[in-house]
Amino acid sequence: MTPRRCVLAISATLCLLTLLHSHGAPVSPTGSHLLLCQSHTRCGDKFYDPQQHCCYDDAVVPLGRTRKCGNCTFRICFEQCCLWQLLSQQAFVVKVKGQNCSLAPSLDDRVCSSVS
Repeated sequence: MTPRRCVLAISATLCLLTLLHSHGAPVSPTGSHLLLCQSHTRCGDKFYDPQQHCCYDDAVVPLGRTRKCGNCTFRICFEQCCLWQLLSQQAFVVKVKGQNCSLAPSLDDRVCSSVS
């Protein structure tokens, strides 16, 4: 390589390094959430982050939201309130979401009275 090409190559390299270094690290705006690379799901016409919310009756609700089920409360994102009938008595049973409500209560279920 001739001395002239060597000087040109070094100058070009230094120029590129200076350009890359002058911009610094990218900074995200304050008060905003980074939406890239995070899973988002739809609930009706709205998007939500399943690590913070769930979809319940076409509404986006926080994961910790609870509702009454007889004299118990249940977490609507993870559990469901089922009406269960044993002979002539009715009771509410809190089951894990997705379980069949018509099945008899198991050890994992909570039986709640029908009066709140």
